[in-house]
Amino acid sequence: MGDILITDDERDIRELIGDILRDEGFSVRLAANSEECMGAIEQEPPALMILDIWLKDSKMDGIDILKAVKRDRPEIPVVIISGHGNIEIAVAAIKQGAYDFIEKPFNIDQLLVVIRRAMETSRLRRENSELRRKDVTTAEMIGSSAAFKALRAQLDKVTRSNGRVMLTGPAGAGKEVAARYIHANSNRANAPFISVNSASIEPERMEEVLFGREAGDRGVEPGLLEEANGGVLYFDEIADMPLGTQSKILRVLVDQQFQRVGGSDKVRVDIRVISSTNRNLQDEIDAGNFRQELYHRLNVVPIRVPGLDERREDIPELARHFIESLNASQGLPVRELSEEAEALLQTMHLPGNVRQLKNVIERVLILGDSGELIGVRELEGAERGEADDGRVVLSGALATLPLREARELFEREYLLTQINRFGGNISRTATFVGMERSALHRKLKSLGVVTSSKAGTRVAHVEEASQAAE
Repeated sequence: MGDILITDDERDIRELIGDILRDEGFSVRLAANSEECMGAIEQEPPALMILDIWLKDSKMDGIDILKAVKRDRPEIPVVIISGHGNIEIAVAAIKQGAYDFIEKPFNIDQLLVVIRRAMETSRLRRENSELRRKDVTTAEMIGSSAAFKALRAQLDKVTRSNGRVMLTGPAGAGKEVAARYIHANSNRANAPFISVNSASIEPERMEEVLFGREAGDRGVEPGLLEEANGGVLYFDEIADMPLGTQSKILRVLVDQQFQRVGGSDKVRVDIRVISSTNRNLQDEIDAGNFRQELYHRLNVVPIRVPGLDERREDIPELARHFIESLNASQGLPVRELSEEAEALLQTMHLPGNVRQLKNVIERVLILGDSGELIGVRELEGAERGEADDGRVVLSGALATLPLREARELFEREYLLTQINRFGGNISRTATFVGMERSALHRKLKSLGVVTSSKAGTRVAHVEEASQAAE
């Protein structure tokens, strides 16, 4: 049922309690003083402690032990017992985080009720903590493009270390997935992964959420730093963290310890920090919004997560993955993408990146036709606002240009999109668009389109001289 550590300097008392609890199905360990108690905790943390306040021939009394336990292992419920009880001692014990206080001589039935309630409360807290830690974002990395392979190679290198990682890249590119991949493949994989969304926490509550709090009426309430102990703490969009909190996080990174809000004792933690941002932190530093010292502490290993515009080859694979995962999580139908639909997805403007692609797929599966294949019309209807008669809708800018200029603009944008869709591969682009490779090269030159390496892949863009000429 659970392992209970009983600490009492009176042998008869601790053995009597131990015998009764064994009869009730609990496993029990006994300690006669603070040294035996702390040694037992270090060897194996118990599920619950029964602790006498007055301990003869001990370096620490019960309150000192209680403080140490609540500092280092706040999840362990502690029931205080004493033969010299008074209201002041009871209040002091509860303030330090004790679950309850029972005065000797106590009623065994009363003690059993308190123990069972404490164990149940502890169990519910653990379950609640596990639910909060439960991955809502998969750690599975999907893709096969050159840019994706370069990213995963970088991530694989940092999984073997304990260094702090700064993930940069556009919103929705998959920075949290990358962080979870590092955690899942590291030696901390079985420990917690705690995500802190800096933008969603009210600035005035940030320190309480991170560091926890100590209050006389509610005892000790652990924060996210304690929940992450032994594992990974992920700061999502670190640039949104208030300046005042930044300085305290900097101190935690240096000392690996902190004080709870309202508390005076130091709490030690062992955490690996991964952070992410879609902003230029140097600009934030120059503007006085981000501490340069914290930036240097967090940016030990910088890794850029590319957006979908740099890995369009991966879009069909990602779309199929989302279809399967939405079927498993929501029971949405498993449907195949037609070749035309795959091509359209690869050419769509998706500023929300992977997150937006998933939304498009989910919308099609919910609102789309019942046919087995997902066609172009469903995707156009979901994302592009297609005209009722199926005609292509011209953008305002294109519709106002003379035919020659409109054709040149269309050809440039069309070929840029197709080249990036095929990862910069000119041969595959030429085959798809129906042109000879040499003819395509001449066309690209006339349009001012060039390719260059970026994030491990070839990316097409308009030559700066060509843009200036326009």
